[in-house]
Amino acid sequence: MSPSLASILGLVVMFVVGTALPINMGALAFALAFLVGTVFVGMNANAVLAGFPGDLFVTLVGITYLFAIAQKNGTIDLLVHWAVRAVGGRVVAIPWVMFGVAAVLTAVGAVSPAAVAIIAPIALRFARHYRIDPLMMGLLVVHGAQGGGFSPISIYGGITNQIVSRAGLPGDETVLFLASLLFNLLVAVGVFFAFGGSRLIGRRDTGSHADFEEGGRASLPVRGHGGTQAAPNGEHHAPAGATRDQLLTLAGLVVLGVGSLAFGLNVGMVAITIAVLLALLSPSAQKGAIDKVSWSTVLLIAGVITYVGVLQKSGAIDSVSNGVAGLGSPMLAALLLCYIGGVVSAFASSTGVLGAIIPLAVPFLAGGEIGAVGMIASLAISATIVDVSPFSTNGALVLANAPEGERERLFRRFLIYSGLVVVAGPALAWAVLIVPGWL
Repeated sequence: MSPSLASILGLVVMFVVGTALPINMGALAFALAFLVGTVFVGMNANAVLAGFPGDLFVTLVGITYLFAIAQKNGTIDLLVHWAVRAVGGRVVAIPWVMFGVAAVLTAVGAVSPAAVAIIAPIALRFARHYRIDPLMMGLLVVHGAQGGGFSPISIYGGITNQIVSRAGLPGDETVLFLASLLFNLLVAVGVFFAFGGSRLIGRRDTGSHADFEEGGRASLPVRGHGGTQAAPNGEHHAPAGATRDQLLTLAGLVVLGVGSLAFGLNVGMVAITIAVLLALLSPSAQKGAIDKVSWSTVLLIAGVITYVGVLQKSGAIDSVSNGVAGLGSPMLAALLLCYIGGVVSAFASSTGVLGAIIPLAVPFLAGGEIGAVGMIASLAISATIVDVSPFSTNGALVLANAPEGERERLFRRFLIYSGLVVVAGPALAWAVLIVPGWL
């Protein structure tokens, strides 16, 4: 068996087994990188590990550690509470608050599933309280998280931009971010009106128990030192002010954004430094935060990117890309790659797919028939817009937080919607970002 064929079969095995069985795809990727690399490609262990993304590993650990602290001390909940209060009781604005907060979280560095895991329980609570369609609320959270996910300091953005840089392709971090944000925003607008958003226009939270099915003014529980204040009637009210730890965490997030964007500091190193300082200032309050680091995500991304190094060494990436390019139509080849990324990502991790699909386009883009910036943006959107699938992490997180009695019906609705997205999403990204040739 040729090295390229063996590595491609290893990639197929990795996605199939990682999807069908509860085994971390990153762990599979490391094992297959070692087996395929040493047996078929003629690499030794050091050569295989040379593809390990050390800089990305630090970024993932630092960011998820910092956001674990922010979640543990109630800073994230406090931010959402302030956002809801800022809309002045306008019910129509609440789904967009959830969209916006999820987008901001991923834009400043939160892993997309982490942002959804934080916001989805709060959003679905508001959905029940204000009689908002839970499908619409859940979808806006996911699309918000995906919309902000390609900022220059985000996880998705970092993965994509580093892969593009390593491949020597022309990239544009701003275009990538704005393309994803606007694409998801337009989809979210369609979702909002398709699932009853127009009925929310003009409704306000008056605080009257007669206004809503579950009664009373919704208020956000804030965990951490500020605690959750329980009223005699069993309702919860968020504290009016922020605690010292929350203020310090907010300052740390500001420093992370400014240091990374304005001064070009390494995102991972800044994040882990801020996290350690917060832990030193309040060690008892931050105890256990390191355990909440998304180690499974870290393992996934590091493993898949390491395996991509074996793919590159075996010549598989050049072979597949040349085969796609050999279709005779660059536009058709680009559309095929977008669909490959979208379909696989609907059943697997988008982060893993991003690490594998973008390198496939490198030799194809070298010919210059299609703009690299538009192609990269289209691939990125195709691989992430389908994260509304109930088989993906984000879709599954929303379903997991739905009331048990509503979960089965919500699952069917998510399945129908995600099927439409898988069919239409890659084609729409291709038509908007590649066909016009303006990027």
